[in-house]
Amino acid sequence: MTEESLMLLEMTEDGMKNSLEHLDKEFHKIRASKANPAMLDGVKIEAYGASMPLNQVANINTPDPRTLTVQPWDKSNLSTIEKAIINSNLGFNPMNDGILIRINVPVLTEERRLDLVKRAKVEAENAKVGIRNHRRSAMEDAKALEKEGVSEDEVKILQDKIQDLTNSFIEKVDKAFAEKEKDITTV
Repeated sequence: MTEESLMLLEMTEDGMKNSLEHLDKEFHKIRASKANPAMLDGVKIEAYGASMPLNQVANINTPDPRTLTVQPWDKSNLSTIEKAIINSNLGFNPMNDGILIRINVPVLTEERRLDLVKRAKVEAENAKVGIRNHRRSAMEDAKALEKEGVSEDEVKILQDKIQDLTNSFIEKVDKAFAEKEKDITTV
């Protein structure tokens, strides 16, 4: 294979890895059975004149498997943090005691579990779309290489490798979704 072909293949693989890593981050935000500080990763608050992620203005801990605690570094942000958690639509009911915010993570109902599985499926589909976009872009680049003088056979081999890479990453997404679905549905 030519150097251009190898570089194209490597860039495509890197893009697909990024899609998989993004999926992993999104899956961490979807809560399963026990409390995890990553559950609050999507929460942003208005502080110091800017919209900031919660973990940049407070310490988030899990003292036990059913409780999250949020301790702001500046106590004046307590009510703002409480409102942001309520408005984040995570299904949490924060309790503000004047020093920190306690969140009892409720046991998931069957209906909520099904909603979380649907959300995970959407994230998995988004990752697949990202992977397929990388494939499409790489296939177009491979065809452009043929116009630049790379042999037709070489381009065909490159396209086959790109497709194999795509299949492998789609399989990884399916496997990650199956694990997350099992995690969510296990009581």
